[in-house]
Amino acid sequence: MNGVVHLQSVQRGQSALDGIAKKQPRIVAPTFAEIEMKPIRWLWFEYLACGKLHILAGAPGTGKTSLAMTLAAIVTTGGRWPDGTRAQQGNVLVISAEDDCSDTLKPRLLAAGGDPSRVRIIKGRTDENGEVVLFDSAMDHDLLAPVLDGVRLIVLDPIVSAVAGDSHKASEVRRALAPWVALAEAHDIAILGISHFGKGSAGRDVTERVIGSQAFGALARVVLATAKDSKADGELDRLLVRSKSNIGPDGGGYRYGLNLKEIADGVTGQYVAFGDPIEGSARDILASAEDYEPEVDDEAQGGLDDILLDLVSNGPCPALQGINEAKKHGYSATAIRTARERLGIKSVKDSMRGGWVWQQPSAHEETENGTKKPKKQAFLERVSSASSVSSAQSNADAETF
Repeated sequence: MNGVVHLQSVQRGQSALDGIAKKQPRIVAPTFAEIEMKPIRWLWFEYLACGKLHILAGAPGTGKTSLAMTLAAIVTTGGRWPDGTRAQQGNVLVISAEDDCSDTLKPRLLAAGGDPSRVRIIKGRTDENGEVVLFDSAMDHDLLAPVLDGVRLIVLDPIVSAVAGDSHKASEVRRALAPWVALAEAHDIAILGISHFGKGSAGRDVTERVIGSQAFGALARVVLATAKDSKADGELDRLLVRSKSNIGPDGGGYRYGLNLKEIADGVTGQYVAFGDPIEGSARDILASAEDYEPEVDDEAQGGLDDILLDLVSNGPCPALQGINEAKKHGYSATAIRTARERLGIKSVKDSMRGGWVWQQPSAHEETENGTKKPKKQAFLERVSSASSVSSAQSNADAETF
């Protein structure tokens, strides 16, 4: 009898061990043949993708939150995006640690024509005692599922609030944002995280200007950036550009302006009015808008001039080839653009090859008295004039000492 009991105990123990063994972690690794392909689903074509993480970053005063609320308004009404296409109507979830909903976020949504019944804002969560406590974006994301019905867009402002650790450490940023990336994919939602530019970052690659670890920009499938155009004359004095996209084209964007609208007695809301599209790389667009010019000594500038002049001396040169050639000699993209514009070398769309090319000015240029001047003569005179100005400035500087 004791032997039977012992055998049964052994069998039960083995069964328990088998159960534990079945629950051990295992690798899930399907072959590519088992993976069903699917196209990218766009909320806003080539700007906001369903199931993906995005970042919207920029300097203070560019209206990032107002821009986010205007995009939210477009989603809630099935309105039109800046390119004229119709948005798929849906709900929006806002998680904000910076702005008050009653006097800032809701007025901005209404000013942009949004439907407030389609927007939820996270005000907190309940604890084990049923008391309402603060919602922690870094810890409580797994509680969001019940409020995601019909949601097409989540605005996370700021995205750094999702990081409990050091936002300048890549490993901690990746670990913190991984659940948000998974949430976006699982629910087919576009997540737009708002961030800022680091101080003193003007002139750098735009994605690298996002404050904190570069993992923010690396994890986001699309990085959008905003800037104020110092040269703009009019209401459309802000710029929205695509700094990076792993799932579509980058570069280009839209002009926009910030406007105020009275919503109720004593309540005004700021909204975005979009303008014409803009072309070019994000770095060049922002460098021009921010009027950024890196310091270059005369000798280095002269060397860059020679490189650019040589590239276009025998006809149009592919812009990418020209940029790469100049970069080999240590010149930044901003310095190259500044020199190219000063020399009068034009960047134009090549209708035959479909890309951008650099070329000398048109075959003849009109002088002040209306006569025509041969291209080569005008071109060399412009270069000579630029060199003379630089030399004169150097002499003037020397005389002050």
